[in-house]
Amino acid sequence: MKRFRMIFPKILRAIGVVVTGCLMTSSVLADDLADIRRRGVLRHLGVTYANFVMESEPGMIGLDVELMQLFAKHLGVRYELVKTTWSDVFGDLTGKKINVEGDNVVVTGTTSVRGDIIANGLTILPYREKIVDYSIPTFPTGVWLIARADSPIKPIEPSGNIDTDIQRVKALLSKRSVLTMKNTCLDPDLYGLTETGSDIRYHTASQSLNDIAPAILNGAAEATLLDIPDALVALQKYPGEIKIIGPVSPPQFMGVAVAKSSPEILKEFNQFFKLCCKDGTYEALVQKYYPSIFLYLADFFTAQKGS
Repeated sequence: MKRFRMIFPKILRAIGVVVTGCLMTSSVLADDLADIRRRGVLRHLGVTYANFVMESEPGMIGLDVELMQLFAKHLGVRYELVKTTWSDVFGDLTGKKINVEGDNVVVTGTTSVRGDIIANGLTILPYREKIVDYSIPTFPTGVWLIARADSPIKPIEPSGNIDTDIQRVKALLSKRSVLTMKNTCLDPDLYGLTETGSDIRYHTASQSLNDIAPAILNGAAEATLLDIPDALVALQKYPGEIKIIGPVSPPQFMGVAVAKSSPEILKEFNQFFKLCCKDGTYEALVQKYYPSIFLYLADFFTAQKGS
């Protein structure tokens, strides 16, 4: 009996470890396709950004909102938008708190899974591919340097070689103030801006990339980085107030993302997306939200339709 009393606390502790481990596993494991169908709802994680996810008088709209609504219909389930932020979105998908240190991704803890798929103009970046699995590319992008119209920085003349153009843009940045945002597609570390001698400034007033362009117009910096879709929105929203200087990245692509434990969602989305491209559904959505993209990157959508 005495021996049992001595062992019993150890047994309880062992059971506690097992139970805690099971709870942690179930709380942080993302659902896959069968779970979504059983639950009857597709939870779309969306950060308000450009014309992909945006607020309007009737409610949330945007290219990725409509695309995910169609995907939910394709699955035969109800659609639900789960609003999130750039700092929380990957944790909301994977159940893992993430800290990015250069190209390294460090898991710092666990959190609740709040959604099944990220779709908000999410650029495919190497460090993000360590966290999530991406779909086939859904949108062309790249990062441009944008300056206020009154800035003495002059747009470069395109050379026909993207690497040459990037170097010409970077050569203009010495002692110029450039507004950026950490842990996003505008992170200066992704493009070697610290080596240009520029005055790098970080946007911390909000977590919204939509606030970057108005911030430079209000004097936060002389120039900023914007990806192509957001730059097109800004040019339309602030005509005559900003100008494109040139590229700071090679061509990039956006896609939707799922947790690495959700391969069937990804497989089903890729099949669905290919159908939307072939029957013209996706092109019609792009025309609705980004008509000017066809002036710059029409080849991407032509190739999609024929693939």
